[in-house]
Amino acid sequence: MSADFAQHPQIKVVNNFQDLVNTRFQAKNNALCWQREPQGDFQEIVAKLTLEDDITEVSTEDLLALDLTEQGQLARVIILEDMKLLTEMGAQPVLNLLKCYERDDEFDFISTDVYSFHVDRSSIETDTFLCTYYGAASDLIANDQVEQKILIPEIRAKLYELYDGPEAGFNNFLSEYYFDLHYQPLPHAQPINLGIGHLWRLAVDHPHQDVLPCVHRAPVENEGEYRLLLIC
Repeated sequence: MSADFAQHPQIKVVNNFQDLVNTRFQAKNNALCWQREPQGDFQEIVAKLTLEDDITEVSTEDLLALDLTEQGQLARVIILEDMKLLTEMGAQPVLNLLKCYERDDEFDFISTDVYSFHVDRSSIETDTFLCTYYGAASDLIANDQVEQKILIPEIRAKLYELYDGPEAGFNNFLSEYYFDLHYQPLPHAQPINLGIGHLWRLAVDHPHQDVLPCVHRAPVENEGEYRLLLIC
């Protein structure tokens, strides 16, 4: 059964790539979803790729070199078409075979890795596109269901201790080390899983953004299972 993403005010569902790219974010809407059910065997592609590190970038040539069944070929066509569409609109899509991301365990009071709810930031006008073809899928969460970690008193106090500099430079310190990008879910929060096969566009924090950036996180991977993720 398909997820009913349209019931969430922050998500707008579209029916094609052009609408995904051209629809403007407004009001509470900061996530667009081209909802679809791609045909093909993406697990076969994952099984025939070689993981060289915890994260391995898969090139078009790598995909084309795979000897696939008919169902595997269907899956490959969908991935290649997604990459082509994103490239033609000026993006730089990357297909990753993922075992896991690097964990941030430097501090016991705050985490700044991608498993933490966070927003993306850019100095230029851009958006984040992503699609999970196989494996655990990412989550997003409504902006009114989270609290910025740097505003939580006990975390802020420890960051002051860590900073140990002049008051005027504290906010720059928080930005420089990305502490200000991370959020803590409120007790009533209900994260929304992005599901498999859907192509998403998420609002990014940039100088010309009209809406709040989309708060999201990478999932904890399923044990013994890789992820196949397109992102740019």
